[in-house]
Amino acid sequence: MGILNVTPDSFSDGGKYLEPAAAVARAKALIAEGADVLDIGGESTRPGADPVAEDEELRRVVPVIRAIANETRAVISIDTMKAGVAEAAVEAGARIVNDVSAGLADPRMLQAVADLRRGPRARDVHIVLMHRQGDPRTMQVDPRYSDPVAEVAGHLKARADAALAVGIPANRIALDPGIGFGKRLPHNLALLGRLGELRELGYPILLGASRKSFIGHITGAEDPGDWLAAERLDTPSDRIGGTAAAIVLGVQQGVEILRIHDVSVMREAVLVARAIARGCS
Repeated sequence: MGILNVTPDSFSDGGKYLEPAAAVARAKALIAEGADVLDIGGESTRPGADPVAEDEELRRVVPVIRAIANETRAVISIDTMKAGVAEAAVEAGARIVNDVSAGLADPRMLQAVADLRRGPRARDVHIVLMHRQGDPRTMQVDPRYSDPVAEVAGHLKARADAALAVGIPANRIALDPGIGFGKRLPHNLALLGRLGELRELGYPILLGASRKSFIGHITGAEDPGDWLAAERLDTPSDRIGGTAAAIVLGVQQGVEILRIHDVSVMREAVLVARAIARGCS
């Protein structure tokens, strides 16, 4: 899943693809690198980010989704917490709704996705449900867990059950542990080391570890206690090696969907990891 942010403030590529023409060119580049899905977002959810009004989010994403759908055969995912944006994005050509709040930020979201799958204009829409503790403005202030893996698994199961209850089929649901969303370094490491336990819930797992700050915390390039640090020794684009290590670990534990910025190099890492796994089986 290649990441395409049409935002001015996303942590890694904010501002690069705000113009529809630049976004479409980037989409085509991600497809050429080997992306199977394009995840398009119009609202940053990085730590400290402010919310975006629905009309502004629509203005950012709908023209881009429509253009990509018209010019490519890519599977498109809309990264949004708003049911209205999800509906408009699906109308424009998206087929996956990737909700980092797991349908809690907008109480209409799960029903909206279920409704999009019905009627004369029904679409085969999928949903990704992610765990987070808090919201982007405050989630890294003081997140706490007794057992992060058990708590994340319990939350995701409850949200999947809620999706099933409104009529979203089990085989159209994926789960995301939400690396970096209301989690400090020990929480992220516990989740990354025990992804197989989340896979036991019976749903595909999406892993979003690409270029995230936990990598800088491990290398010492960032202070894990200063979640809004103005001074850093690295940039997100410096974290390619750490990203590769995290996604290979995910592949070894059965993760099916990898949400990444650097598609070409990470695809190579995945292919090698899978080949080794097959050779050892």
